[in-house]
Amino acid sequence: MRYLALGDSYTIGESVTEDARWPVQLAARLANAGVAVAPPEIVARTGWTTDELETAIDAARPRGPYDLVTLLIGVNDQYRGRELGEYRRRLDSLLVRARSLAGGDAERVILLSIPDWGVTPFAAGRDRAEISRAIDRFNQAGRAEAATAGVHWVDVTPASRRAASEPDLIASDGLHPSHAMYAAWVELVLPAAQEAMRSRRR
Repeated sequence: MRYLALGDSYTIGESVTEDARWPVQLAARLANAGVAVAPPEIVARTGWTTDELETAIDAARPRGPYDLVTLLIGVNDQYRGRELGEYRRRLDSLLVRARSLAGGDAERVILLSIPDWGVTPFAAGRDRAEISRAIDRFNQAGRAEAATAGVHWVDVTPASRRAASEPDLIASDGLHPSHAMYAAWVELVLPAAQEAMRSRRR
């Protein structure tokens, strides 16, 4: 089965090895569970916003249909001070693209919440509480868009906030998740991914 992962630094795995990226870990877990899945195709780059990801999809021209499509995007929209309404419109457009790449089957699309970078060492000296509130607002919009689109929603934000007291969950750059953090996300994503794969096999 074919898997496409769309996103930004969290999906490309900034500051971790390739095998530590959460889409790669997810594919390995699916394979261990008996699902014959190819290594994920990844369209992601550190720093990308929703519009930059959409432009990159145009350039990469991934060829569907995919059996599973995951999307994790928006932290850079929040970081750059983009308006929530703009984020929501662009996310809706990306979900339409993701569903199309999944052969028109919304059950094969998973949208992940935006992690909270405000708990990381990188955020020292900033208003951490306001960052968390902004992340929550963006995620409320994301959850609503997922419901409207009929795609799976997986909330990894609470797990990301564990980094406030568990420094081993942060990579050496002081900002991005470590292998262990990504493994925790995979545990959360795995049930939805298995359900998506079962949908494909029906």
